[in-house]
Amino acid sequence: MPNLHLNPGRHPMPMSRRGQASFEPAPGVRLALARVHEICGSARVRAGLWLAGQTQGPVLWISMLHGGTVLNTDGLAALIAPGRVIFVTAERAEDALWAMEEAVRSGHLGAVVAEFPSPPAMTPVRRLHLAAEATRPVAPLVLILTPEDGGAPGVESRWQMEPAHGRATGVPASGLRPDLPSAEPLSWWFACLRARGLGSQPRYRLRLSPEGRGMVLVENVAFGVAPPATAP
Repeated sequence: MPNLHLNPGRHPMPMSRRGQASFEPAPGVRLALARVHEICGSARVRAGLWLAGQTQGPVLWISMLHGGTVLNTDGLAALIAPGRVIFVTAERAEDALWAMEEAVRSGHLGAVVAEFPSPPAMTPVRRLHLAAEATRPVAPLVLILTPEDGGAPGVESRWQMEPAHGRATGVPASGLRPDLPSAEPLSWWFACLRARGLGSQPRYRLRLSPEGRGMVLVENVAFGVAPPATAP
């Protein structure tokens, strides 16, 4: 997994717009590709890894040099193949945004994810939208991770992930190792705080996959839908 350190001196200009595609990492959870989505909450890093892990191709993960998350590759394996991830550190939020824009425009990444100490402003978010919409040949998933309740203006959608451990589920217990039982399965709330064109605000509960890679839907709270007990 390559590690890069960026301190660029100039920022590129946005390119022309393009059509949209989308992907569905879990039933009912749909995110548009080539658009910027914000992930907030105390489990935002887990959410970012899970979503990026559902894409195809390399993943660029940008963190801040000071105060950014230091990821352990052993911990990544339950959510994404570590060999897919290229790690980048940026000295400033402006550098991280520049790196995102360049990476998105390359057209060869399945996902571009960046952690920020505070939500980016409208102008850089719009620049990312324009760069992503102009991307060829691959439309990437673009995620910005922000603390607490987020609040970046102009994003396509905003999602929040928080722990929901200890709640009875009626499904087999599972953790990082499905062969080891636990009192309750590890689970997380994944809630949509806002999304363009979406009237409701769905809320999902997810748990680690018994197969040891990714996460699976336990229940859809907004619509009262739960998968059958035979679901993976």
